[in-house]
Amino acid sequence: MQPVQQTPKHELVATRLREGLHEGRWSGSLPGVLRLAANLDVSPFTVRRALRLLETEGLLAASGLGRSRGIAAASESRALRRPLRVAILGHDASLADCPQSSLVLIDIMQSLETAGHDVFFCKKSQTELKHDVRRTTRLLTEIPADAWIVEAGSSPLLEWCATQPTPCLALYGRTGNLPLARTGPDTVPAHRAATRHLLALGHRRIVNIAREARRKPTPGVCELTVLEEMAAHGVHTSDYNLPDWEETPKGLCRLLEVLFRHTPPTALLIDETPNLIATIAFLARHGIRMPKQVSLVSTDFDATLDWCHPPIAHLRWNNALIVRRVVRWVNAVRKGRPDRLVINFPAEFIPGGSIGPACTRAGAGHARDARLTDMPPARGIGK
Repeated sequence: MQPVQQTPKHELVATRLREGLHEGRWSGSLPGVLRLAANLDVSPFTVRRALRLLETEGLLAASGLGRSRGIAAASESRALRRPLRVAILGHDASLADCPQSSLVLIDIMQSLETAGHDVFFCKKSQTELKHDVRRTTRLLTEIPADAWIVEAGSSPLLEWCATQPTPCLALYGRTGNLPLARTGPDTVPAHRAATRHLLALGHRRIVNIAREARRKPTPGVCELTVLEEMAAHGVHTSDYNLPDWEETPKGLCRLLEVLFRHTPPTALLIDETPNLIATIAFLARHGIRMPKQVSLVSTDFDATLDWCHPPIAHLRWNNALIVRRVVRWVNAVRKGRPDRLVINFPAEFIPGGSIGPACTRAGAGHARDARLTDMPPARGIGK
């Protein structure tokens, strides 16, 4: 179970100071660090961290070493209080109907509302719009918004967003060299660590089940990392290792049926928690045991995985850092200074009970047992 995260003390101090600035408690400049530390009963170090945070928000201006911070002009303070209308375009289920589908988006919404912004979710998700760029861009242009947050956008969609006057931040997604702000986890090292771990356990038939946006028009950096790591260990890779499939529940089921019919994989890397749950249900339905016959690694991070016993192997990162980055970016938009920086945060590979050694030659019967012998002939993966 993920531990409850407490708000850092310097952020609590920054909130107290921010409230005082908005109420007009001080004029011209703030009191010195030592005086503030005594009044707030905290250390000078904590006060300095809080002041630096308010400087990044534009509420304070550094006046030089040993001098008190200046308070932003009244006109700029009024601009900072003006709420922005922020539209969030989700990737999967409509957040308007099912907000529980993405807890990090809920955290972002609540944090932006706390910062004084008007936040709403688009009525339809990219999946519901069938990833049709024309329909998706029409939806974005028809809603009145001062800024867009696009979750896991495809390359064509983000290319269009980068050409629009409305500031846009890509939450995950493949921005490449686009002039677009982006934040999310840096999972490349974690993908590499997971692949090496499986290879060290003797796995050679490793299949990466990734959504279409990560496969097309070309494989993403993480997907290429997995393939390159396998090739570096002498494993010949092909479309088998990064298969094409229709991104629907039936499409995933058809993919798994094809994979396990003749040459069953010994390990699966699965993107997105819903796909992981559907795969576990498929394996259970066909009597394929995990990890004895197939190992599973979730390349997504979901706190519910910690409730499994034994835990599912997965990638993990700190969502609080991502939420904080989004709030700072929206505040910069409010000041008229939106940035286009790519700021990612490190992810790590967490081994779990869903992975084990691959079947050896002596135990090759396990692989045969994992085959599906009661299925009709396949017509092709995802078709």
